[in-house]
Amino acid sequence: ARDDKPFAVMVADLEQARRLCRLTPAAEAELASARRPIVLAPRLADAAVAGGVAPGLPELGLMLPYTPLHHLLMATVRRPLVMTSGNLSDEPIAHDDTDALERLGPLVDAVLTHDRPIHIRCDDSVVRALTSPPPGASGQQDDTETVSFRGPEVGETQMVRRSRGYAPEPIALPVPTSRQLLTVGAELKNTVAVVKGATLVASHHIGDLEHLPAYRSFLQAVGHLSHLAGVEPDLVAHDLHPEYLSTKFAMELDLPSLAVQHHHAHIVSCLVEHRRTEPVLGVAFDGLGMGTDGTLWGGELLVADLTGYRRVGHLRSVALPGGNQAVREPWRMALVWAAAALGEEVAERYGEQVDERWPAVLALSRHANTPVTSSAGRLFDAVAALLGLRSRVSYEAQAAIELEACAAGVPLSHCTGYELAVTRGADGLVLDPSPILGRVLAERDAGDPPPLISARFHDGLGRGVAVAAAELAGEAGLDTVALSGGVFQNARLTSVVRRELEDSGLAVLVHRRVPPNDGGISIGQAGVAAAANPA
Repeated sequence: ARDDKPFAVMVADLEQARRLCRLTPAAEAELASARRPIVLAPRLADAAVAGGVAPGLPELGLMLPYTPLHHLLMATVRRPLVMTSGNLSDEPIAHDDTDALERLGPLVDAVLTHDRPIHIRCDDSVVRALTSPPPGASGQQDDTETVSFRGPEVGETQMVRRSRGYAPEPIALPVPTSRQLLTVGAELKNTVAVVKGATLVASHHIGDLEHLPAYRSFLQAVGHLSHLAGVEPDLVAHDLHPEYLSTKFAMELDLPSLAVQHHHAHIVSCLVEHRRTEPVLGVAFDGLGMGTDGTLWGGELLVADLTGYRRVGHLRSVALPGGNQAVREPWRMALVWAAAALGEEVAERYGEQVDERWPAVLALSRHANTPVTSSAGRLFDAVAALLGLRSRVSYEAQAAIELEACAAGVPLSHCTGYELAVTRGADGLVLDPSPILGRVLAERDAGDPPPLISARFHDGLGRGVAVAAAELAGEAGLDTVALSGGVFQNARLTSVVRRELEDSGLAVLVHRRVPPNDGGISIGQAGVAAAANPA
């Protein structure tokens, strides 16, 4: 039940991997390491892999054998195998024989059991190999005849899902704490963590808590991790959102609690990874997180350190008609942004093309009780829908992922032209993408190819964000910018923002070993709680 969600491919060795993907030395090192993650890497044009393995995407997730059973399988079949965890989509892995036979038995030809029970389920880790832009991109040629550029550098990797092989490896906090902490993470891509002294232990990937089996796995992980690390929590840190199941769980514990704003946790997770305590200008771009003003944030610029933050800028806020339904149906955000940027007449013309419910959705966007959001993730959804790439999604961030994939073959040197409007508001700079969206629609209607429009969108937004971040960093007397949030899994956007910031003389912190997405929230919460209770 995965629909369009990509699968992983297991290969016997690096030689087989090289026949499927373009691999950097760093990607090969990750593949062959004892940790054995899934490594996302650019697929070769002639890779002998069915289109349904990773539909519409330019990357494949490769992995090498990591159990004796895998080695026996690969030695027998002598070719790559499509692999997936033993679970229905969005459910935890079935790790008990009875559960596997009941849930998966009707779907598979055979179930192989073992006489040694599995104690804790654990998903594969996922690492993305970050490579240079395509030939013709801006930059100088170096001695290896690859394109040299900044952000991400050739050969870098980024953690997407920190699980088997990495968790529960301890992480050193930049400040020790006098308390024993439990941090319960976010609602999506949930992880939990415990802290004693300056040592943080984060759990494996648990998943999305809106599914009951995942919530049961969450409860198991809290008890298991506390026991494993010898922690008896005397304080629990949680997200600010009152409706997250992790928040409700924390509030039901008989412990002092600390609410941590979602995007502050994102930036602190980056600071923890880099063992930094001094303030930075944080850019936190993601899907949604509860803000202190009651709106849903997601495109935030913060002056932040471990002890606190202040909001100094954000993307323009627009309606989120239907709440979570607007996440599942990106055409709703396209309709709202078309109305906000270009007027309701333009929105109506678009609505007539995509869904008969558009009048009701447009009316809902005007309603006083409709939530509003500054989400960068929803902006990417809107552009993907406007370009006809994806009006409905079957997995989280599908539209944004496909928008980045659409631009994959366009050189950076072809991408200038779009401009982000920046104004001064009551709560800092307001970054308004309306001019960018105007260009997107105009060039779409003029027949420009979607890959070129997508590339220009990435460039225009990235340059505008970097200019605003540099201005705010200067005002605050800061010399470092930290990039976090799930949107910064987008390598192209990260490339543009980082390059522009470094060209202006600023240092840039990006994620490498802690996920920029919500899988890192529990780590950020731990950093905030430790700093609030120093040893």
